[in-house]
Amino acid sequence: MSSWARIAIAIVIVAILAAVPWFGSDVVVQFGISTLILAVLAQGWNIIGGYTGYASFGNSTFFGLGAYGVAIAMVQWHLPFWVGMVFGAVMAVAFAILLGLPVLRLKGHYFAIATLALAQVVAAIVSNIPLFGQNIGLVLPPLNNDAMFYELALALLVAATLTVAWLTRSRFGFGLIAIRENEGGAAVMGVNTTLFKVMAFALSGLFSALAGGIEAYWITFLDPASAFDISLNVKMIIMAVFGGPGTIFGPVVGAFVLSAISEVLSSEITSVAGLFFGIVVVAAVVLMPRGLADIIRHFRTSGWRYFIQNVKAHRI
Repeated sequence: MSSWARIAIAIVIVAILAAVPWFGSDVVVQFGISTLILAVLAQGWNIIGGYTGYASFGNSTFFGLGAYGVAIAMVQWHLPFWVGMVFGAVMAVAFAILLGLPVLRLKGHYFAIATLALAQVVAAIVSNIPLFGQNIGLVLPPLNNDAMFYELALALLVAATLTVAWLTRSRFGFGLIAIRENEGGAAVMGVNTTLFKVMAFALSGLFSALAGGIEAYWITFLDPASAFDISLNVKMIIMAVFGGPGTIFGPVVGAFVLSAISEVLSSEITSVAGLFFGIVVVAAVVLMPRGLADIIRHFRTSGWRYFIQNVKAHRI
């Protein structure tokens, strides 16, 4: 399929999604908002995890900072929502840069562990600061306009996806891929690995923060436990891995597919829904470690041998 055909299909899909608030029910629109925000988070994680190869568990921290940026601006300072979005994004990017300089020197499971503890540390700090509402939280002014939140989330997802598409064709993106494949070799070839990694971390944090700001105004309530929920980070990783890390549309497809299945299970068989994401993690790692995007590319030629080869490769 040519690149122009792919672009045309993408435009049609975006147009269909944009029309959902005008034809879908309230339940469908609310499900759409939640799914679009998760897709943005998965796409944001894809920048640092899929392209750079650093499995970050700290993106929920950026999500929380973005959410609190909106909440503080609107509740404490009585400023507009857009100012809060900018404030939250600035906080998250600044935090990502300051944190990335020391933490991105770690690799593998050391980096994952360092970022895993990050959300809990920031939540503990926030819960003791009056400006953030401490443990009580902040209540934002309600706005009964789901269509607006849906379109905002969709626009943010389009922006995140276009950014990832740009990565696949830019010198910056090639540098990130080189770091993922062989960081030492990338440095030898002249890639400023520290700068590239910090920029990727900050860019990933930016989209996570903007998603958090939309979520905060939509939900209208925020406390440290919900803002810095580590399970949200687990979800975005699973969705990105399931769809295909390091691809343009993989995380988006993964978010939509898993959100739909999870919604059906939670409404039909509540007891199974809690186990669903755990099963997905095991199945994705063993049977399709490179996600749905890789299956689409290779299943026609390999057939069911594709899964057998993956099982053998992981010595399962």
